[in-house]
Amino acid sequence: MKNEIEVQRSFWNNEADAFERIYSHEKSKLSTALDQLFRRDMYERFVFTIENCKPTEGRRFLDVGCGNGLYSVELGKKGAAEVVGLDISPVMIGRCRQSAEKEQLEDRVSFIQTDLLEYEPHSSFDVSYGIGLFDYISDPLPVLKRMRKLSKDKAIMAFPRLMTWRAPVRKMRLTVKGCPVYFYTKSKINQLMKDAGFARWEITRVGKLHCVVAQVGHRS
Repeated sequence: MKNEIEVQRSFWNNEADAFERIYSHEKSKLSTALDQLFRRDMYERFVFTIENCKPTEGRRFLDVGCGNGLYSVELGKKGAAEVVGLDISPVMIGRCRQSAEKEQLEDRVSFIQTDLLEYEPHSSFDVSYGIGLFDYISDPLPVLKRMRKLSKDKAIMAFPRLMTWRAPVRKMRLTVKGCPVYFYTKSKINQLMKDAGFARWEITRVGKLHCVVAQVGHRS
């Protein structure tokens, strides 16, 4: 029986093309319009994350579950000293490297096929972020603890909200594809942040998501 990581790796290897087209808009006009309507929070979470990564220049970032590398490449273009993207899907990592090469960012933006809990960097990062990540993790606490440990300043996360019309529809759609998906209440996120050891955090509703900026410093 496949473990959780093997299930996710298989799913994202198969879904890489479809995921890429959500951002590239290489679809029919109707499909693009539907994405902009029903997946609006995917675009909004990108803006939220990049904005909350500021200041960008000269800092180091860790992209956990980097997908197609969109966030990593954007931070590289904005002057980050280094961005490291991690993903368990070799297909996604291949796309990431192509994107970095296309933008001539290979000296500052790199990608590694690995799970965060297996990753041992040479030093910590200023900011870590996991977007579109916790949707697919049954036990998020070890990942959150690891993100906090590897971050000097803050960590940024997105969690799909439980009480939305989209949650049961999405759960049914992904279950058919053999991909478990998980949803969160605000109270559950607060408990996770506390248990992970973050000093303080702010939860912002972004469409059908809870987006979180968590500070790593000592609790007051």
